Amino acid sequence: MKFPGRRKLKHYFPVSQPKPILPTHEVQPTEDTYIVGLDETIVDVLANVDDEFLTRYGIQKGLSNLVDKDTATKVYNELVERESISDHFAGGTIGNTLHNYSVLADDKSVLLGVMSASIQLRSPAYHYICHTSSKVDMNHLQAVDGDIGQGITLITPDGERTFAIAPGDMDELNPQHIPENIIAHSAALVTCAYPLRHQDKPIYQAMMTAINTATKHDIPVVLTLGTQHLVSENKDLLMPLISQSVGVLAMNELEAEALTGHQDPLLAADAILDHVDMVLITAGAEGLYLCGHTTVDLARKTSNPIKSGAITDFNLYEFSRPMRKADCQDAIKVFSHIDPYMGGPEQIKNTNGAGDGALSALLHDIAANGFHRSAVPTSSKHKAPFLTYSSFAQICKYANRVSYEILAHNASRLSRGLPEREDSLEETYWE
Repeated sequence: MKFPGRRKLKHYFPVSQPKPILPTHEVQPTEDTYIVGLDETIVDVLANVDDEFLTRYGIQKGLSNLVDKDTATKVYNELVERESISDHFAGGTIGNTLHNYSVLADDKSVLLGVMSASIQLRSPAYHYICHTSSKVDMNHLQAVDGDIGQGITLITPDGERTFAIAPGDMDELNPQHIPENIIAHSAALVTCAYPLRHQDKPIYQAMMTAINTATKHDIPVVLTLGTQHLVSENKDLLMPLISQSVGVLAMNELEAEALTGHQDPLLAADAILDHVDMVLITAGAEGLYLCGHTTVDLARKTSNPIKSGAITDFNLYEFSRPMRKADCQDAIKVFSHIDPYMGGPEQIKNTNGAGDGALSALLHDIAANGFHRSAVPTSSKHKAPFLTYSSFAQICKYANRVSYEILAHNASRLSRGLPEREDSLEETYWE
């Protein structure tokens, strides 16, 4: 398993062993290290049109418009005929996260969702597959007769952006298509809160089935919150779900405020840690926060400058490694923060995908820990049931670097992995 940083021989990924069988892109549950993600499969389409086009289809300029299947088909077909489409991007917050994970780890992940049964050249489903890493296993997708979702951005000559959202059949994922064996052997299950908007659709029950399956097999459940409005509108559903089933919660600062009422990310994280094991908060120009728990006996003080904010000396133990709260003999909360990598890109045109990139780095570290534990079970890295391979501070550096790469290239997904880096002193302590 590829992992940034130089390791001593017995701690390096991959562990050098001959491969007795030919490699396969399909996940083998008892042999592979992988994560599983459940998502609303959607393609983002960029197109240039005039005002007459919008009027003809009854699309309100400058707004986000929900369009029916027939209208969406007509709009898309005309855009293709007029050669108005400038680009396609495979979308979905979990789809982005899985793709980035597979690029970073150079290893497998599994996508659960729907896919068009009949995929034609230049169709949305075709573009989704073309823009997704080949190491994302799509063999467990549910086939549907219709299209996957389309998020069409229509740009008029004055530069105004108008959105036409066509859900298609992206919410038709049935609970029967949730593979228990695949989830049971995974390193983590990651999904998003978006299906909470559609409790009348099959995908909501499919998501709950996947979460319950992961909980049953003691697999970490990772949840991203989606948008500030979604959190505000569905808080009564979210909080019980988070408290009962979620181990790792990821969000931006606006979503954190909507969930907790705290505008300060540190105070929001402190409140959320009463319900989950770890929390990742991306805070734009302020950087990102990674917070969680460790046990007192294994807490390690940082050698970085001590920071204070709403919580005094909050990063004091950021060289500790995260643990599940239930696994701590005497749990303490740990907070770590990092400013944007190199101050952030000089120009940011689009922030889409930055949080997904940070989460993919965290998931890579969680998966690496499981891989290393099975490969070198006697290592001192596993003298306690740690949740990750690296410390809070080290994961912050990794997540920050991935976010920078996405922002710098104005794309929601990584096109390549990151250059390898030297381990810091605090990391090699464990070796």
